[in-house]
Amino acid sequence: MLDILSVTWNVDPEIFHIGGLSIRYYSILFVSGFILGWYIFAHFFKKEGIQQNPLIDYLLYTLLIGTIVGARLGHCIFYQPEYYFGSWQGFLEIFMPWKGGLASHGGTIALFIAMIWFARKFGPKYGFDFVWIMDHLAIAVCFAATFIRLGNLFNSEIFGCATEMPWGFRFPRSYEWQQLYGPTAENPLGQACHPTQLYEALCYLVLGLVLMLIYEKWLDKVHRGFFIGWFFIGCFGSRFLIEFIKNPQVDFEVGMALDMGQILSIPFVLIGIAFLIYAAVKKLPARASASTAKPRKA
Repeated sequence: MLDILSVTWNVDPEIFHIGGLSIRYYSILFVSGFILGWYIFAHFFKKEGIQQNPLIDYLLYTLLIGTIVGARLGHCIFYQPEYYFGSWQGFLEIFMPWKGGLASHGGTIALFIAMIWFARKFGPKYGFDFVWIMDHLAIAVCFAATFIRLGNLFNSEIFGCATEMPWGFRFPRSYEWQQLYGPTAENPLGQACHPTQLYEALCYLVLGLVLMLIYEKWLDKVHRGFFIGWFFIGCFGSRFLIEFIKNPQVDFEVGMALDMGQILSIPFVLIGIAFLIYAAVKKLPARASASTAKPRKA
């Protein structure tokens, strides 16, 4: 009965290709997350009286570049440093993100750095600071992260361990297990596994909807740092828990009490708590203050 209820996920991750160019569901969903983020920020700017153009375009470019570069470097440094820094072939593949390997923790670190620059560059003119931009970015990132995890589902990657639950997914197209344990090792590819991509996507979606609801109804009752604080706690806290039922992503994680994803999640949860403390102590308005913006030159 359980076999009948489980889902066999045998979707081709490639939509179509033209010559050597491959268009995949992951790519479409990744870009769609940034497009949705653009519209969300356009709503934020309009609601808080911030001039949108060209600021919102600069923001989109900064986020896109920062996310891709940071996520790629995060994967190379945290998960496979011996490959990417052990040979010229591996080193050159660092600059080829289309070959796979993006780490959300690396992308988050890069966004931190990129937003510090963005806030210093444009904040004084438009009346916001680093914490304000991170607060609003947190809401948009929830939905973008949902899209990215759905992309992982289409790639048949980052799934969980074997399960007998009726909502388990079979991933006959996945090569993760063979890469970790060898092609002859007993593996769960013929068994239903936890669709942890969907678990994470659902957590991010619910978190984004809750934060958006608070923003719409109680923006003037919360303080700056509230949204980014709860984002880090909710996002990386749920990631920490889901990792317990997720397969190892690289061979050195096999047998570890905590995998790399969990180890990297702990500091972000602590940073989230620090942001909530900052919000409670400083009590700065979550809304951008137009009165603090410097007058624009003619």
